[in-house]
Amino acid sequence: MIDVRLDDTYETLRKTVEDFAQREVAPVIGDFYEREEFPYGIVAQMAEMGLFGLPFPEKYDGMGGDYFALCLALEELARVDSSVAITLEAGVSLGAMPIYRFGTEEQKEQWLPAMCRGETLGAFGLTEPGGGSDAGATKTTAKIDCSGGTPANEGVAGGGHWVINGSKSFITNSGTDITSLVTVTAVTGTKDNGGKEISAIIVPSGTPGFTVEKKYSKVGWNASDTHGLSFDDVRVPQENVVGQRGRGYAQFLSILDEGRIAIAALSVGLAQGCVDECLRYVREREAFGRPIGEYQAIQFKIADMEMRTHNARLAYYAAASKMLRGEPFKKEAAIAKLTSSNAAMDNAREATQIFGGYGFMNEFPVGRFYRDAKILEVGEGTSEVQRMLIARELGL
Repeated sequence: MIDVRLDDTYETLRKTVEDFAQREVAPVIGDFYEREEFPYGIVAQMAEMGLFGLPFPEKYDGMGGDYFALCLALEELARVDSSVAITLEAGVSLGAMPIYRFGTEEQKEQWLPAMCRGETLGAFGLTEPGGGSDAGATKTTAKIDCSGGTPANEGVAGGGHWVINGSKSFITNSGTDITSLVTVTAVTGTKDNGGKEISAIIVPSGTPGFTVEKKYSKVGWNASDTHGLSFDDVRVPQENVVGQRGRGYAQFLSILDEGRIAIAALSVGLAQGCVDECLRYVREREAFGRPIGEYQAIQFKIADMEMRTHNARLAYYAAASKMLRGEPFKKEAAIAKLTSSNAAMDNAREATQIFGGYGFMNEFPVGRFYRDAKILEVGEGTSEVQRMLIARELGL
């Protein structure tokens, strides 16, 4: 028979992160959110717990766990706050994972240990101002210049460098004080069929010509770091290519498949957080002489919220299990992401309604949840893209 209970190792991790989120994050994150300030202290505590190294081998200072362990941590963090959760998700699945999956051993040894320890963050530069869901419409370019380089790059084989020009949009973790690199997609040539050859290239923070633009004024995720990036004749060594030249787009698509499971877990956390907050509130809030939790209209709303959360959690568990078994999981990841983001949005709307006027106030978590939920239907593949992927996997 199928058993979806967590084993002792997973349950211990889940409970540890739950306790941390409730004890350390919940009391203070609202102030960071309203100030639109990145919570460096919380990130440092997460690093000390080993959360940034969860799915990576001990060889690179990781925790030797797996991707499902990361998902459990994301769910528990997002029950309290999505800004903290997305900082972890992007740092691991978008910042470090491309290098772990596709990088050379030299690249792994250079960059991964600090990221696994949470001392530095990596970012994932895919989206462009005019691209959106059409990531294949990349306009950023990288051309090889073999005329030599700056003293800092001397010793590179052949003296060759990539010269990168272009821009990226909506890049999480790209402008923090501890960001060490952005892996960007760029057009590096033309394929035999006339299509774009897109490669992935590491650009270290502080490289001349690499500019982190002013942070965005966002509707939600206000305690996370998000910037646009620009590249003006940015020179990096040829050896900074991640994986095979011309395979950058395909590599990032596979990273996004994994990332969708992580975003699904985060979405489930937000959906569960809405249930948690409503259960507390309806036992305390009275209307017409009775706690509002005694009214069937409220009970039915919360019952539907719990149902959506439960179904969404099963969806991401199923996708993660296929991934860990090494089976194809693209369809299941899309189903999980679509189901979970819908659940988060629906639960946030209902929670705000249950809280009434208080739900419109930022001092109450459900106000933040409502603002944070919408991006889950957009980021790492819109809901429309998920439906397209599911239909394609069905042979349509």
